[in-house]
Amino acid sequence: MTFTAATTPLVPHEDIRAAYVQALVSREQRAAGGDRPCGYKVGFTNRATWPGLGVDAPMWGTVWDSTLTLMPDAQADGALAVGGLAAPRIEPEVVVRLAAAPPDDASLEQLFECLDWVAPGFELVCARHAGWVFNVPEALAGGGAHAHLLVGPRVPARSLAGSGRELDARLSATGLALHRGDEVVERSTGAAVLDGPLSSLRALQRLLADLPGAPRLAAGDIVTTGTWTAAWAVEPGQTWRAAFDAPLVPISARITG
Repeated sequence: MTFTAATTPLVPHEDIRAAYVQALVSREQRAAGGDRPCGYKVGFTNRATWPGLGVDAPMWGTVWDSTLTLMPDAQADGALAVGGLAAPRIEPEVVVRLAAAPPDDASLEQLFECLDWVAPGFELVCARHAGWVFNVPEALAGGGAHAHLLVGPRVPARSLAGSGRELDARLSATGLALHRGDEVVERSTGAAVLDGPLSSLRALQRLLADLPGAPRLAAGDIVTTGTWTAAWAVEPGQTWRAAFDAPLVPISARITG
């Protein structure tokens, strides 16, 4: 995720913790209103952006049943509606689902043993403040700017690799070309995400464990592990394509009003 920010001093950890406490209260209120939490999004996964944001770690937010779309099996094109969202942007990501709850402080191998599937996806994020200019605690308290998650074809994790180290290395080396219509707007690899999507999942687990009162990763959780590119502005009528290399598959998203 890309915010507009000049280089700032490191945000005090007590401010970050207070923002997360507010986010947990909002999560409980939303769940009490009928929304069901389905998992998490991981943000701030590009270490190159940390100095400008004044952070030294990734962040997390909640994915809800009302903000999650799983494409039908084998379908690789979907739609994302941006009506009512402020300054929406799109991010290509790798999404995973847990079949079991990992142990505390799990290794890559233990996380791999708990994985169900891996899939390409698009996360739609939106601004809570004009011009995407806001500080880190505001971003955390606001749910990490998450708006919607579109998930493409799911592939069993064990069909991609035989170990956690192998899966993380394979996804880290996977290439991506992000298309807006016929134009390639950015190229990247999975290494942009905290060295790899499985490493990002491990970082999420540690973030949750370090926050009193936060939930723990559980069976059935769906986690989008962080954007491989900058967050690109979108508008209705556009078509975006995330052309992931093997072992992932390309997916497309039509932007609707």
